[in-house]
Amino acid sequence: MKVAIWLAALVAAPALAQVPPAELGQRFVPAPWWMREPVVASLGEVRTEVPANRAAFSANFGAVERDVAAASNAAAKKVRELDQSLRALGPERVRLTTTFQTRPLYDQYRQKDGSLVDNQRADKIESYEVTAVLQVAVRDIAVLERAYRTVVAAKPTSIAPVNFSLEPDNAIKTWLQVEAAKDAARRARLSAEASGGRLGAPKIVDPSGGVCTTQVFAGWPSYVGGGSPPTDVAAPNDMVVTASRTMSMAAPAPPAPSLDKMAESVQVTLQPPLEQLQASACVVYALLP
Repeated sequence: MKVAIWLAALVAAPALAQVPPAELGQRFVPAPWWMREPVVASLGEVRTEVPANRAAFSANFGAVERDVAAASNAAAKKVRELDQSLRALGPERVRLTTTFQTRPLYDQYRQKDGSLVDNQRADKIESYEVTAVLQVAVRDIAVLERAYRTVVAAKPTSIAPVNFSLEPDNAIKTWLQVEAAKDAARRARLSAEASGGRLGAPKIVDPSGGVCTTQVFAGWPSYVGGGSPPTDVAAPNDMVVTASRTMSMAAPAPPAPSLDKMAESVQVTLQPPLEQLQASACVVYALLP
């Protein structure tokens, strides 16, 4: 249990004297003001798991033509209908980025051992391969499978694996911070009772947890880490992170009929993984006899 009980007596000093700053290497350093009387410094640490609410993947569409402009147009044509279908889902749900890669294809000749080698000279270019790369960033997991099926129906050259991530909103961040403060109070109360004392009023509340990791007995400033594992807490159902709490809940427009019909035959299941969130809070309480 990461709770340190620090007992310190008030050192005689003038009432208006300023505490000098600590210097590294000093044998003795001033204790912080909150250690002038018995205290309990409690570090609350909590963690929870919520589903990932972001996803991203990309798809490649290649075309080969004798002319570079023709190859670019052919590759762009392959993603045009798909681009329109995905944009119909709404920019708050799906965001798209399209880039193009161009690669010359050279005339080849065969060596004596029979292997083929590209004749990489400007006057030996036979054709051009242009790849349109469509990057799909899904901000609403509810439409992930629909977007993925639509991409598959467009018959891309290749599709990259789906990467999931978590972007917690302010509501769950605030809730988790409150739970960390509650955990600090629980640990402090148990330690005070176990040591035969009583818990007094809080003197310091530090959401960053930095005060509790300061080891004043080792020399100021010095910090220590590690300790007991965080307390597991379950997020309330109404706080499980979704893509966005401000998005429009209207039904998205259906994609183009041709792609829509083809996408219906694609059967995929994409399950977002659970991501871990942690928070800590340091609360220094007075220790009463």
